[in-house]
Amino acid sequence: MKILYLTFYFKPDLCAGSFRNTPLVDELSALLTNDDHIHVVTTQPNRYQTFQIEAPAHEQRGNVTIDRVAIPPHASGLNDQVRSFSTYYRQTLRLTRNNQYDLVVASSSRLFTAFLGAWLARRQQVPLFLDIRDIFREAILEILKKPMLSLALNPFLWLVERFTFGYARHINLVSEGFRAYFNRYPQATYSFFTNGIDDEFLDTPASDPVRPAGPRTLLYAGNIGEGQGLHKVIPQAARQLGADYRFLVVGDGGAKAKLLDAIAQEQVSNVEVRQPVDRTELRQLYHQADYLFLHLNDFKALEKVLPSKVFEYAATDKPIVAGVGGYAYQFLKKNVGNCLLFTPGDVDSLVEQLRRMPVTHVSRTAFVGQFQRRTIMQQMARQILKTAGSHPQPASVDTLTTVSA
Repeated sequence: MKILYLTFYFKPDLCAGSFRNTPLVDELSALLTNDDHIHVVTTQPNRYQTFQIEAPAHEQRGNVTIDRVAIPPHASGLNDQVRSFSTYYRQTLRLTRNNQYDLVVASSSRLFTAFLGAWLARRQQVPLFLDIRDIFREAILEILKKPMLSLALNPFLWLVERFTFGYARHINLVSEGFRAYFNRYPQATYSFFTNGIDDEFLDTPASDPVRPAGPRTLLYAGNIGEGQGLHKVIPQAARQLGADYRFLVVGDGGAKAKLLDAIAQEQVSNVEVRQPVDRTELRQLYHQADYLFLHLNDFKALEKVLPSKVFEYAATDKPIVAGVGGYAYQFLKKNVGNCLLFTPGDVDSLVEQLRRMPVTHVSRTAFVGQFQRRTIMQQMARQILKTAGSHPQPASVDTLTTVSA
């Protein structure tokens, strides 16, 4: 069997896509024989401009071949993303031109890696397995906030979605909040393998029983984008909370400038923004923090998502402060104890609850046992191989010439 595996992010990049796809490929590799082959086409590490690391352009690991495409520098803007994906698209076509595959797997949060997978699977008339980490069309139209551009993009993205999702034999959705959206693609079978807790965080040490003197620290570590909307809540909350609290933000992203501008506008000195760090240092920052902070912007599209950061945070015994709604709120309420939950953007509620919330630590052993990344990826790898050996491809949307809204 020969599998083509498409993912924009892969080890050693620092992001949720890399942390998900790298162990999944490892599990697939372990289930296959030496006569089988996985061809991973990904990119050179590019998630953060401020965190650069070398990676080989071509790498062989047993029955896995990894090709990494160098893409232009970008700052996560729409135009930058278009240029980056165009390069990845062209180079993927070149790298796969002379190969015949038995299955195409594509992991995608921005739709177009999934589209590329559908294009190649259709061309070779082989099954397509999609791992969908976000509903791109809804998210991008809401984030843009440009009516004329959204009006032009919407029908185009509908066409891309139908071409892509309408051919898939199996679709995994990282959040059950996406379920209703995909009811329009009944030809596929579905699974809901979430993100999970990586091995690095399974042995997170217990918090010190006595915290040192000084302000209480709320740590956010991850992407600083429009989807997180940190600029709408952190500087404003820091001003109200005063010197007894401090926010530490570790990361980078397209909305970092907005966050820095908001900090300056609020004239607060109790917010510190640092560059991304590797996971060893990140574990230490988790250990030192009093609270772990999470926030999603107040976009309708984000009510369906389940942030991967939930799993990292819940592997610790720290209290979690989360401004989320929709499915993420339900998931945290049901599965994760010792959480302060507030409506996205509601600074007053955050401040009021935080002042009443003591720094207490709870063991989340049951959660850790249920959501270990390795176990989830083992199950997902078996589903991928099952898809490769299932019945002939069902009827699907065959062209890009029709669209239904």
